[in-house]
Amino acid sequence: MKPARKLLWTMAAVAILVIAIGVGFYERPVSYFNRLLYLQMGLAGAQSRNVTVAGHRMHYYVLGPNDGPPVVLVHGLGGQAEDWRNLAPFLRAAGYRVYTPDLFGYGRSEKPADFSYSISDEASAVVAFMDEMGLKQVDLGGFSMGGWIVQKIAEDHPDRIRKLILFDSAGLSEKPKWNTALFTPTSPAELDQLWALLVPNPPRVPLFVARDVLRISHSHAWVIQRALDSMLTGRDPTDSMLPQFKMPVLIVWGKLDRIMPVEQGEKMHQLVPQSQIDVEEGCGHLAPIQCADRIGPKVQAFLK
Repeated sequence: MKPARKLLWTMAAVAILVIAIGVGFYERPVSYFNRLLYLQMGLAGAQSRNVTVAGHRMHYYVLGPNDGPPVVLVHGLGGQAEDWRNLAPFLRAAGYRVYTPDLFGYGRSEKPADFSYSISDEASAVVAFMDEMGLKQVDLGGFSMGGWIVQKIAEDHPDRIRKLILFDSAGLSEKPKWNTALFTPTSPAELDQLWALLVPNPPRVPLFVARDVLRISHSHAWVIQRALDSMLTGRDPTDSMLPQFKMPVLIVWGKLDRIMPVEQGEKMHQLVPQSQIDVEEGCGHLAPIQCADRIGPKVQAFLK
């Protein structure tokens, strides 16, 4: 083949590839965003693994030295293991062995149809995960719903926890003052409302991205609804648990959190005499993701 013709064929092939990627991104942008998150975790040194827990597959990441003190981080409602992508590297850099599991029903873990997705059952699954990893005692952190889950673990298995960290945590017996149905949005307008609850001054979500998010939300809504139904019944509130905790507790909160107002973090601080509280200015509910550069060094100092 002549060089000129070969060049034309190469350019055509590249053009077709670019168009295919562009069309794929337009049709399924969330899958592209997720791959970027997977790449970010990999570049941070995290290994993606699966383990069987209570008969079901659970996906998790692990990063940091093999002999480092173990830290387990539990994500929130509708979240995934990659939600710790900005904070986990701070702990790895401090020499910790960091585990970030996908709870059952979320991320790349199995979504068993016969699972309740309640706080107590998710807590039992995290303890079973720790058993599978051979972790007898850990530093344990939880974000939002994950904070409620780790409080339940602290109540049931206080000997398994060296230090406890609560990030914008749920758990107190206070009813939400916002529409909980927004966690299963059915329209771009509802998605915008949810985004505004999660992030101060959020950028507008492009319509083609919103469409794909809504498609995924529809397919996963049953998991979210089971979890919400369980939480809204008021079972396992942590108001009476917190004063019983003996381990050191760090409470981290975004001052602009509209999902869990900062007053709830301050109440948790009052209920746990030995706790420390860190309120981050300008941060919302997603503080562990968006304000990790400020939070990370403080978590390092607390764990040491």
